[in-house]
Amino acid sequence: MIEYKGYLGVVSFDLEIDTFHGTVINTNDVIAFYGSSVTELKKEMQRSIEEYLAFCQERGKEPEEPFSGRIAIQASPELHRRMTLNAARRHLTLNGYIQEVLEKAVAAE
Repeated sequence: MIEYKGYLGVVSFDLEIDTFHGTVINTNDVIAFYGSSVTELKKEMQRSIEEYLAFCQERGKEPEEPFSGRIAIQASPELHRRMTLNAARRHLTLNGYIQEVLEKAVAAE
C-alpha cells in the first residue's frame, strides 16, 4: 500500500500489460495509476491525485476527502437494540459506543 496526501493506493500486477496497476481505495471517486517500478508507481499515484484535485477545482467540486470518518452499517434489529442498551448503560451515545467497540477490536489485531 502506498500513501499520498492521505489517499491510500493498493497495487496489483497486470499480466496482460506486464505492468503494475494501482487504485486509490479510500474514496468513492475512481483514481487509478500504472507503473513498472515502485518509484514510477509512487510518482504516477501522486500525478493522478494531483490531476484529480485539479479536476475537482476546475469543476467547483469539493474533492472527496479520504477517511471522512463516516461509516454506514446495517445491523439486525436485535443487535441494534443490544448495542443501544449497552451504550446507555455506559452513558454513551450509540455512535460513541460503536466507536469504542471498534477501537478495541482494531487494537486487538
